[in-house]
This record gives sequence, C-alpha cells and structure tokens, in this order.
Amino acid sequence: MPDTVVALFEATARRRPEKVALRWDDGALTYRELAQRAGGFARFLHHRGVRAGDRVALVIGNRWPFAVALLGSLQLGATVAPLDPRFTGDERARILDDLTPALVVHDVPGDEFEWTSSTSDAPALILYTSGSTGAPKGAVLSQRAVSAGVASWIEPVMALTPDDVVLAVLPLSHSYGLHGALLAPLVAGATVTLVERFSPEAVLEAVSRSGVTIFPGVATMFRRLLDGDAPLDGLRRLRIALSGAAPCPWELAREWRAATGVRILRGYGMTELFRPISYVAADPEDRPDAIGRPVPGVEVKIVDDAGAPVPLGASGEMFIRTPAAMDEYLGASDETRAVLSDGWFRTGDLATVTAGGFIRIDGRKRERILRGGYSVFPQEVEAVLMTHPSVSEAAVVGVSHPELGEEVTAFVALRRGVDVAPDVLIAWCRERLAAFKYPREITILDALPKAPTGKILKAALRKTR
Repeated sequence: MPDTVVALFEATARRRPEKVALRWDDGALTYRELAQRAGGFARFLHHRGVRAGDRVALVIGNRWPFAVALLGSLQLGATVAPLDPRFTGDERARILDDLTPALVVHDVPGDEFEWTSSTSDAPALILYTSGSTGAPKGAVLSQRAVSAGVASWIEPVMALTPDDVVLAVLPLSHSYGLHGALLAPLVAGATVTLVERFSPEAVLEAVSRSGVTIFPGVATMFRRLLDGDAPLDGLRRLRIALSGAAPCPWELAREWRAATGVRILRGYGMTELFRPISYVAADPEDRPDAIGRPVPGVEVKIVDDAGAPVPLGASGEMFIRTPAAMDEYLGASDETRAVLSDGWFRTGDLATVTAGGFIRIDGRKRERILRGGYSVFPQEVEAVLMTHPSVSEAAVVGVSHPELGEEVTAFVALRRGVDVAPDVLIAWCRERLAAFKYPREITILDALPKAPTGKILKAALRKTR
C-alpha cells in the first residue's frame, strides 16, 4: 500500500519542522507544531473511545483547528467526514444519521503529543454530495485515492514547491478546498494561508500580508475581485490562480489575466473524483472552449446512450477512470452501481474530445446546478418546496448568472384556493437549506407544463422567464 496522505505530511514535518505550515490573521503554526497538535488530537480521540476505522465528523470552518482535527483523526486511522458548518440543523442531522460517526468535532484542545500514525486501511475520507434523489450521499475515498488526488494536484497541476504560499479561502469541507488548498500544500511543504470567509478585502489583505503565490478559487471570487473598488496590484505577485467546482468563463479568465497578469488554470472535477481534467502549470496552451486535458494516470472515454465509444470529435457522455475515484457511496449500493462500473465513473456530463486531447463540456445528462462552485441538485430543493402546505407542484432549474455561473430558480403551482407570495416561499427554503442552495427567484404558475407522460417540462419553464 502506498504512503497515506498523513504519513506523507509527517515526513514533510520531519524534514521542515520550523517551516510555517499554517498562517492566519494573528497566528501561525510550524510543521512541528502542527504535527504535535495533530498527535495531541489523535490521543484525545483515543481517550474518547475512537478507534481506527471509526468515523469522525468535523464541523469546523477555515481555521487551524480544522487541519489539526483532520490530520489527528487520520493519524489515529479514523475515517474523516468534513461537514460544511453552514448546513442547517436538519441538513446536518440527515447526514449524521447516514454517517453514524463515533464523534462529532466542533473544536480541538491545544494538546501536543507525538503519535505514531496507524497503518489502518480504513477509508481516509467520506465527502458528502447531494444525490440524484436529493438525499445527501457520502463518497467514500480510500487512502490510495486521496494520496493519488493530492499527488496530481502537487505535480503536474500546480507544480507546488516549498517556496509556495497557498491561499485557503475555499471551504475546507469541500473536496476542492480540502485537497487543493490544504492537503496538497502540506504534503509539498508549502505554507497555507487560512482565510475564514471570502471577501475581496480579506483576500487582498492575505495576499499582501503572507506573500501568497497560488490562489485556488471559483469564478465568483475572481469576478467579485475584478468588480470591486480595491486596486488589484497586489495580485500580480501570484504565480498562478486556479478555478474549479464550477465553470470559469473564458472571458472572465481573459479579463482576470489582463487586470492581474496572472493565468487561471481551469479544470474539472467533482466530489467523487478529484480534478481528473485540468490545464497544468507547465503547459502554456489555453483553449477558450475547453476545460483542459486528463492529468497523468487518468483515462477518459466518450460514449453514446448504449455505452459505445463515439467517434473523435463527437459529443457523448463522459466516463472517467482515475486512481483518485471514490470506492462507493456509503450504504448506497444501487446508486454506486449506477455511476461506477469496471473502474469507470459515469459523470453524467456530455463532452467532446479534440484530436489534441482537450475536453469540452457540452451539457449535463444528469441534473445538477453549479452555483458559485457548489453543486445543487434540483430534487433536494423541490422536496423542501413540496413541504410547504400551499405548494402542489415544484420544479427547480438552473439559469445563467454572470457571476455565479448558474442561479437556483424555482417554479411552483399552488393548491386550489390558497395564495402565498414568492418571498414567503423563498424564506421557507432559506430556513431549511444551506445558503448556496435556496432559490433566489420563485415564479408561481397556474400549472407546470408537462409531457403526456406527466413529466414536468423544465426546458419549457426556462423559456417562460
């Protein structure tokens, strides 16, 4: 079995004990201090009865305790499930019912201890993503998958070195932030600058204060920085920026480079398989309509509805095989089989491959709204709308948005004889869904358009706007 990601971190900490590993507004931890605190947390977990193979849920924001809890749990051999602190109580409860963790962690003690990492072959991570039925599903990632994903991020995607300073403003509970902005830099011996909550001012201050060289972000962040009033001269010190989680429009990437002199490396990934397609630091070529090429070790095939390969240049569903793929959805064998077969992951995205290996995304076969870097599945939002006593039907779609990529928009039909304002329904959703999920616009119709089979015609709904 290859080295686990926590073993790789420990080796880096032994080589560079006095190097700053984490930095934030008013503090810092060296690699030695971070390793010692992670060991102290592993001992804390052990005293609480947590053992190798148990599951530990982390509900911590972008603060140093997250890194300590993550690394300490992995040292013990536990399987870590980071949960977004912005989830509502009901959303979190549904996930915890599915996860059945041995412990839910909201903070860490400041203990220090030298802990010898477990050799457990238990999964490293369980990362939750909404499913096609709207219910959250836990993508189970093995030690091997996490190590492979981190290795691809270090080199060739970012070409990370110990001299780099990586900005961690992406949510660390999200696969992109966890792998790209935290684990990869800590394995590579770089410094991570933590920013708890995105704002243009916070990013610009952190870049200036810490000498940030790499900025993993999402299109919304780049747009807000460009549209702000603050001068962007400090961003010119960056070596590269990276986009992920949601498409970064080519015009935005061009505008960003013109304003900052910094290239955005665009890419593609999802919770179940981390960044298998990307532009890379060593390749200066960019294509306006492409998301990059498969990184080393990743295979891509484009197939028709019957699963047969399509000719080069033709569009079809994209299947990906990568060592960084999940093993399964936790406790969901049917849904696992629906997306995994013979090592190939069925993405649900329609794509085209050029003769040069560049991949263009043409659309989505499975419904998913990408809002500001977050995946929102319409079924989950529709289910919440249907719990309102005045709603008889609900349909949720993604509509184009200049900053967010897509915005969550809902259409509802009301029960006979009742009346309710759209703002009331929006508030109903806001109370029951995370901030990135609830619809900002709701249109009330007499009835939703349907096919003869009774299926709601969402394409027709988009045309009504």
